[in-house]
Amino acid sequence: MPIARAVRIEKPGGPEVLKIDRVPVDDPGPGEILVEVAAAGLNRADLLQRRGAYPAPPGYPADVPGLEYAGKVAAVGSRVTRWKAGDRVMGIVGGGAMATHLTVHEREALPVPEDLALTHAAAIPEAFLTAFDAIFAQAGLVAGEALLVHAVASGVGTAALQLARRAGAQVIGTSRTEAKLERCAELGLADALHVTDGRFAEATRALTAGRGADVLLDVVGGPYLEENLEALADRGRMVVIGLMGGRSAELPLGALLRRRLTVRGSVLRARPLEEKAALAQRFTREVVPAFAPGGGLAPVVDDVLPMSEIQAAHERMERNETFGKIVLEWS
Repeated sequence: MPIARAVRIEKPGGPEVLKIDRVPVDDPGPGEILVEVAAAGLNRADLLQRRGAYPAPPGYPADVPGLEYAGKVAAVGSRVTRWKAGDRVMGIVGGGAMATHLTVHEREALPVPEDLALTHAAAIPEAFLTAFDAIFAQAGLVAGEALLVHAVASGVGTAALQLARRAGAQVIGTSRTEAKLERCAELGLADALHVTDGRFAEATRALTAGRGADVLLDVVGGPYLEENLEALADRGRMVVIGLMGGRSAELPLGALLRRRLTVRGSVLRARPLEEKAALAQRFTREVVPAFAPGGGLAPVVDDVLPMSEIQAAHERMERNETFGKIVLEWS
């Protein structure tokens, strides 16, 4: 059984409870691969797990955070056919990605494009898989439709922006920070809404010839629910992937029925292996090639820090100072 260095949560609390420690890692089973992790992306779920508010699902370490990784295959199980030692891979996991070694099922791993640095690859899986699954697999966004993305400057937001534009959809993005919207314009965001009062429905309709958004990607939750429904077009679809603003709200069922709206919740972390594997294979076919030079997609990386600065990285994310992803790398 290998021994890895890893970020450990000593107890629920602030960034000071994060330490670099040594932990055991399982040898790969027949259908698994052992990955030598080069870098891992930081996500808000890691902050919640550190506070004790978002425990890892069964089968994943409770005290080692990390939902996405990039690295090289160090060893393979006896029945592995997709990978060999030395292959560059990336992916999402239910936890434990912030360790130097990680065991995952071979069907959940994604190939890293040849010209992409592993530190940048580590910023892809959580943001792009989440966005791809929500707006296409769940909401069925198609060319010519309008997508409204809240927190468009976040990792998932910038991924959704790129994916939707590539598919031929109109993208409307919101942010509470005007400077972040200006940076999103460099990614192709033409319709930006600086939202400071929780009101965006009227502006969304104005940008869509009065129709409203066909699909809405929400990370805010409770406080935005009524305004979200007002911003949707008839037969519009909303996918909730985060609850940064609150967990509860009244749902106006009359509008839901009359306008034939769809409201869905989605989370990747606790899904069963078969669902995550199917998503990984679809993403590999339809999206991964576009990360090659000239393909039109690129991870948005705010900064790359050594894993030893994990406490500072958490503090920075909590101050909402980032544009795109913070990546932590092992040295």
